[in-house]
Amino acid sequence: MSVIPKKHPPGPPLRAIVLGAGRPDILAEAERLSGDIARHVQIVKTDFTGNEDLSVVDADLAIVLGGDGSILRAARQMGNRQLPVIAVNLGKLGFLANISKSELPTTLSDYQAGLLNIAEHLMFECSLIRDGEVRLKQLGLNEVAVLAGTSFSLININLYVDSELATTYSCDGLIISTPVGSTAHCLSAGGPILRQTMQAFVILPISPHTLTNRPVVDTADHVYEIETPNPNSGASAVADGRLFSQLQPGDRVRVEQSSARFKLITGHGHGYYRTLREKLGWGGQIKFNK
Repeated sequence: MSVIPKKHPPGPPLRAIVLGAGRPDILAEAERLSGDIARHVQIVKTDFTGNEDLSVVDADLAIVLGGDGSILRAARQMGNRQLPVIAVNLGKLGFLANISKSELPTTLSDYQAGLLNIAEHLMFECSLIRDGEVRLKQLGLNEVAVLAGTSFSLININLYVDSELATTYSCDGLIISTPVGSTAHCLSAGGPILRQTMQAFVILPISPHTLTNRPVVDTADHVYEIETPNPNSGASAVADGRLFSQLQPGDRVRVEQSSARFKLITGHGHGYYRTLREKLGWGGQIKFNK
């Protein structure tokens, strides 16, 4: 099931948060774009540290400058209060950051006028369960990966779906990915590409010992648990590219859909297959933004 895009209704000037990585090039570009942004919205907050709690900021939208890494960080900072996001690509591929610098003024104007869609994307909540208790929780957008660690030997991973044992993998790791994350680590590991608005998870073993262990796509209304009975010394769980927790024997990592939804404002002409065609170089070379 896909989510029907919504439009922002026209109204008074919008209040915006401006976000991005703290790299010198991003900061310089933010300074250069500040005039264009201020002509269309009221800037109520800026953060280039990635450390601010944005869930408490009273704003109407977030403008994220950078690449998909900046978007993942912004989604985590916004927590359960996700604002619509205009993502300006200052990085390389940028599957989510699909608005160019030159398109930003028009995008802001069109969004203010209620002419653009807001696509809502599945987010996940992952929990670390140790000794029967939830020890950690984290909201994410791309994927959770359990990795074997630096001993460079296979790890045995039990996968439970709604508390029922689905299978045991002997592999280098296991990825549970959202549709948004299907073009990230999941794609690099040989997984399928899912339309970003689908409500589903990809379950993907990394280099499984049994060649019949293939990727599985299942609906998002299930609860997935990854158990590591005897993890390697360096085994860990990683959420959206950041260490979630080192793993101990018997730990379970639970992955389930969150009530929060990531909200991406899409500009004119930025269709799904156009993005795949241009970003993945279908029929030609991969194109990096300049």
